[in-house]
Formats: sequence, C-alpha cells, structure tokens
Amino acid sequence: MTLKDLKPGQQGIVASVAAAGPMKRRIMDMGITPGVEVRVVKAAPLGDPVEVNVRGYELSLRKEEARQIEIK
Repeated sequence: MTLKDLKPGQQGIVASVAAAGPMKRRIMDMGITPGVEVRVVKAAPLGDPVEVNVRGYELSLRKEEARQIEIK
C-alpha cells in the first residue's frame, strides 16, 4: 500500500521510500522517513495534491511523490 492509497483521515507508518535519486532525497528532506507516522488531512478533488500531516506539520505532495511512499 502506498500513501496515495490512503483516504482523508487515515494514517499509517512509512515502511520505505521507493523513489530514487533527487526525488528520494527531497521526500526524505521533508521529514518522510521510514518509521514516521503520516496522516492524510485532505486531497484535492482530482487527487493531486494530497495534504498530509507529518511530524506535526502539514505537507502537500503530488500524486507521483505519494505513490513512491510505501505505508504499513
């Protein structure tokens, strides 16, 4: 399951970041690292972007970025 699959109000623990190169570095620099809890706050009508709460702050991610984050 990926972060993109979660609905608003659902939460999960990051299992891994499947992205590579600069995208992986960018995602991890935003605080999304394995073991951290993320909660989906809301999603745009077409699903892009997705707003998540991670480490106490709100963060907007594109669908492509959310698809690269594995959740358990």
